[in-house]
This record gives sequence, C-alpha cells and structure tokens, in this order.
Amino acid sequence: MSDTLTSEKPAAAKVAQVTMLQAINQAIADAMEADEHVVVLGEDVADPEEGGVVGVTKGLSGRFGEKRVRSTPIAEQAIIGAAIGASLVGYKPVAEIMLMNFTTVAMDMIVNHAAKLRFMSGGQTHVPIVIRTMTGTGFSSGGQHCDYLEAWFAHTAGMKVVAPSNPADAYGLMRAAINDPDPVLYIENMPSYWMKGDSFDAGHIVPLGKAAVAKEGADVTIVSYSRTLNEALGAVKAMEAAGVSAEIIDLRTISPWDEDTVLASAAKTGRLLIAHEAVEKHGMGAEIAAVASTKLFGKLKAPVARLGAPYAPVPFSKPLEDAFAPNAKRIAEAAISLCK
Repeated sequence: MSDTLTSEKPAAAKVAQVTMLQAINQAIADAMEADEHVVVLGEDVADPEEGGVVGVTKGLSGRFGEKRVRSTPIAEQAIIGAAIGASLVGYKPVAEIMLMNFTTVAMDMIVNHAAKLRFMSGGQTHVPIVIRTMTGTGFSSGGQHCDYLEAWFAHTAGMKVVAPSNPADAYGLMRAAINDPDPVLYIENMPSYWMKGDSFDAGHIVPLGKAAVAKEGADVTIVSYSRTLNEALGAVKAMEAAGVSAEIIDLRTISPWDEDTVLASAAKTGRLLIAHEAVEKHGMGAEIAAVASTKLFGKLKAPVARLGAPYAPVPFSKPLEDAFAPNAKRIAEAAISLCK
C-alpha cells in the first residue's frame, strides 16, 4: 500500500528538552541581543569556559564582549553598587550574587538604595536591576550557603522577588525581570539547575505577579514555589491514593504575590496548605496564611496550614539536611491530614 494511503498515524514529534540552567542562560542572551543596554556583572561571570560557578553565563562574554559581561572582584556590595549606578544612567544590569546568603554583605545597597531610590526621587528615576542568586539544600553546603531568605526582600517595599520552578518559567520570568523598571531579586534553586522541561519560544514572557495552576484539584489547595513546588507535584500519587485531590498553585512571583489566584483556589477547595523550603517561622507562608484567613473567614473547612523548614540553620550533615527541607512525603502527609 502506498505511504499516502496508510492508516497508521505518524509518530509524534519529540518536544525538545532544556534545563533550568540553559533556560536562564538563553533568557539573558536573548535580552542582551534585543537591548544593548543589558549588561551582566558578577564574580567569574565573564569566564568563557565556566561562566560562573555553575555555568549560567557561559558563552556570554565571548558573544557580547567583556564590556557587557564583566567579572568583578569578590565584593558583593561593590557589585550591587555598580549595578545601581549603571541603572541610573540607562543600563539594565543583571548582577550575580553567587549565593543567597551572600546578599547579607550587600543588604545596605539592596535595601537602602536599590529598593528606595525610585521612592526617594519622587519617581524621577528607576532602578531596573536584576539580582541573580542561587540557594537551596541538597549538596551539603552548610548553614552559610543554603538559606532561602525571600521573606527579607519581600518585606522590603520597592523590591520584586521571583522564584521559578521549571525551565519555561525560568526563561519567561528572567525576561520579565530584565524589562521591569524596579529591582528584582531572581532566586535560582541549586539542585534544580539540571532539571529538564519542555522548550519555549524565544521572547516568552511570564508576567511578574501572576501565579500558575500547576494542577487542578478539588479537596485542598497547595501553594508553593521553586523546588518545593516540584516536591508538591511529586506528592500527588500519595495524596490520590489516600483519596485527596490537590490543586497545586505555583506562585512564581513571591512579591507581589498573586492573591486572586490563590484565594480563588482556596475558596473552591476549602483548604489551604503553603509549603516552602525557607524556615517556617516568619516566612512567606505566614503572609499568605494571614491574608487567606482574613479574606476567606468563614469559608474554609479547616485552618490554613503551613509547612516549612525548622527554626534552625541548614545542617551540613546529609541525613539532617534531608530531614530539614519539606519533601513530597511530608507535603502529602500534611495535605491528607488537613483533609481529615
């Protein structure tokens, strides 16, 4: 029989897969290609072979030159100070602070300058900088290298904070962050760098402040972001085996967070669980819980629940570190308990 008459369906085309690391690299490269005012600075970022400690900026200096991709001394305050100064004269700097704990060295520049200059100038100037930083447990890096400190910066007026959970969002949020007129803290999860996901179109934008429904469900809403969002998705089978249908919301942007999407989902399911890798006390979960408890008063079937790390530094010991961060098992147990 002729090929044109065969009843067999052609094989589906394979969807290209990209890693989180590749997605972030591509987002920065595309932004630099589109706008000559986008520049990159940070420790070792201009290394043509390495491109930083994990290779996020690999190849950028060779493509765009070291005037636009500049390695700096080990001086976090100077990195952010230079980025702020450049932004005030028309550039869009993407500044890397290698590890999130090291933002402490540059807190004055971030909190008292980057976040406040637009307000202090009466709106006459903007500070369009992106501060890239990585963190997260999984490599036994110890208590001074793995903290999730997003609540510090979400609490700071003038800052925006994002934390992608998959490659497509990593690309889209980076493009949106670079285009934003305000300073954006862009949090990358270390163990997720090599996580693969479907490819995306060049120019793909994920609006800041807009959450995504990662999975629809009926019994409980689970809100999370970054790697913990993927742990929540990994808990689905255990929850379904217990008869629990979970709706999972990927916050994507921590500040401003998408109240409308979260509250609509919680109102539908009647139960809300917020899970994050950061320490539970005084964390982002507390903010969401407070808003939901106030605005959905009388509509929820159970008290809002939170699941985060214990009130302690991140342990170096691998068994202790594994017990420190919320995982799929603990998320499933919390959700099932909430539904009983």
